[in-house]
Amino acid sequence: MGVIIVREMVGTSPRSWSDAARQAVATASKTVRNIRSVEVVKSTARIEDGEIVEYQVQLKIGFEYEG
Repeated sequence: MGVIIVREMVGTSPRSWSDAARQAVATASKTVRNIRSVEVVKSTARIEDGEIVEYQVQLKIGFEYEG
């Protein structure tokens, strides 16, 4: 493994924090190659009328530099 670049992003899902992380990685992988790691930095949720309506995760995604 060479150089790893780390970028932050936020994933969201109406189902779960785990699904929010999966959605973020799936979206990133459409334009970023060689994703090697993901770190969940923070988990939050949006509430409406006493119910969770959206799960949110702040992630650090690491991908290998191709240079």
